[in-house]
Amino acid sequence: MKRIIIINGPNLNLLGTREPEVYGNQSFENYLQSLKEKFPAEQLEYFQNNVEGEIINKLHEAGMDAHGIIINPGGYSHTSVAIADAIEAIKTPVVEVHISNVHAREDFRQVLLTARNCRGVISGLGLMGYEAAIRYLLKNYE
Repeated sequence: MKRIIIINGPNLNLLGTREPEVYGNQSFENYLQSLKEKFPAEQLEYFQNNVEGEIINKLHEAGMDAHGIIINPGGYSHTSVAIADAIEAIKTPVVEVHISNVHAREDFRQVLLTARNCRGVISGLGLMGYEAAIRYLLKNYE
């Protein structure tokens, strides 16, 4: 059993109600249940926080023993050198996921400070990006 932590940043607690035309109408908790059903042999954990420091604390905690981390830093992707540094400081592979296609949005959303320290970035696949990230981590990091 491999332990994979999903970390969602600010405003992602509003999935299902916030801008459904961009982010869909499903809550992450409901989607997480479907992920657990697709990957019953894996230990999937979920953490969401709107506070940059709490996200960094979770990266530090999970980053020393988890099999993989999937992070959607939300708006912090474009602004947080501190989260980028935390990703760089840990040994666990991290994949960054964005529900929307950041390259089809405002110019400032196309700059991902956090991505430089991730193994890869998945953008624009909706919630399915999380499943793709899990499959990638399971296949590429034993």
